[in-house]
Parts: sequence; structure tokens; C-alpha cells
Amino acid sequence: MAATTLEAQRRRAELKRVWGRVSLYVLAITAALLAAFPFLWSTITMFKQDQDLYNRDNNPFWFTLPPTLEHIRYLFENTAFLTFVRNTMVVGLAVVAITLLISLPAAYSLARLAGRWGERMGIAIFLVYLIPPTLLFLPMSRVVASLGLLESLWSLILVYPTITIPISVWLLMGFFKGIPRDIEEQAMVDGYTRAGAVMRTVLPLVFPGIVAVIVFSFTLSAHEFIYALSFISSTANKTISVGVPTALVRGDVFFWQSLQAAAVFVALPIAIVFNLFLDRFIAGFTMGAVKG
Repeated sequence: MAATTLEAQRRRAELKRVWGRVSLYVLAITAALLAAFPFLWSTITMFKQDQDLYNRDNNPFWFTLPPTLEHIRYLFENTAFLTFVRNTMVVGLAVVAITLLISLPAAYSLARLAGRWGERMGIAIFLVYLIPPTLLFLPMSRVVASLGLLESLWSLILVYPTITIPISVWLLMGFFKGIPRDIEEQAMVDGYTRAGAVMRTVLPLVFPGIVAVIVFSFTLSAHEFIYALSFISSTANKTISVGVPTALVRGDVFFWQSLQAAAVFVALPIAIVFNLFLDRFIAGFTMGAVKG
């Protein structure tokens, strides 16, 4: 009797475990489909003909008429899309370089050399990030105009680090605090200067945080809209966030297929980079936040 009861309990536990795993996979697949839905819809839309897209009787998730490449050709041949991409890359890479150049030594100094005031100063720097860009717009505009940088990519390269540096310093501080001082002190005993010890022993250990800073800084500079719209009006200097809407939205006429094509071509490489560095990116934000 006892053996039968134990067998029944074991079967119920096994059945419960199986249903738990099935429920988990169903939820994961559902979440993945919901997350991928906008991208899938954009991919379908970019190949649709106008007669297919604007007919409400047609299935929006399928091709009633044969797919076409006309709208992709329009994006590349009739707009300055490649110029927008080039400008975005220039601004993004410059912002990433400036952010790392300032954030790394600042975060190290606050975490290692500032004593008990370092954490307070780090929190104060992070609070700067919480200030809405709309409040800083007017003073930033005066600064950019005074320097004669209007209609130049340098205006964005100057302004964007004021947004990326505060959170990058706060994030990297958490990593530096999580690394034992003994590592760099041992390197200094072996004959390295402090700078050499940091370069050879500490920076490799904070690489996940550096990846998180790079991804954050580049994506912010790529999608920021307010400053890019206000400081630059010439097509030759526009970035993607401003150039694509102004080129493909003309009054009440929306070039939907070309807009969706631009979104797909921009999102696809970013998604690939995210997947390649996903583990380090998550480690960068979670470890930095917890240890900071």
C-alpha cells in the first residue's frame, strides 16, 4: 500500500514538472512572438505593393499580390538613406569614443581614489542623467550656436556625451568596486605603474561593462530625435532618426513600405550585435547596478 502511494506521488510530481516546463516554453515562445511581431510585420510590409497594402479586404500578414522590391529601390535611389547611415555611424562612434575616454578614468577615480565621497559623487553624477533633455534644450542650443556648430555633426557629438557619460560613469563604478584592489596592487608590486596595472589587469575584468557602455552610447546617439532635429536641417548632415522621417513623410503622404524597409535595415545589424554580445550586455547592466 505504501509503495503504491509513493508511486502515485512520484507520478504526480513528474506530471507537475512536465506541465511546468511546457507552460514555461509556451510563455517563452509567446513572448518571443510578441517581441518579434513588429519586425515581422515590417518585413512583410516592405515587400507589399500599394494595391495590396491599402486594400482593407486583404490579409495584412500575407501577400495577396506578388512581392515587389520597388520600395526598397526607392529608399536607396530616391532618398539619402546611405548618407543618413554614414552620419549616424560617424556620430555614434565619436560619442562612444568620447564616452569611454571620460567615463573609464572618472569611474575608476570615484571607485578607488575618492574614498567615502566617491559613491555620493557617483550618485550625483547619475542624477544628471535623469534631467529631461527638454529642460537642457535651450542652454544646449545657446552653447552650440555660440560655438558655431549649427548644421554640423559636431553639434551632436558635443551634446550626446552629456547624456551618455553620467550613466556610464555610474555603471562602470559598480564594476570597479567589484574588483579586488589586490589585483592591481600586485601588478604595481611587479613593477607596473598604476595606469599600467589598470590597463593590464582591471580593464579586461570590466569588459562586460565596457560593452554595455558601447551599446548604450551608440543606440542612444542613433535614435535621439530632439537635438538632431533642432540642430541640423540640411539633408547632407542628418542622421537616421531625423533623415528617414523627413524624407519619407511628406505632409499627409506616408511612404509606408520604404519607412518599414528603413526600420528593418537599421534594426537588423543592431539585433545581430545585441545577440553576439547579449551575455556581456546583460552582465554589464545587472552587475554594474547591483555592485554600484
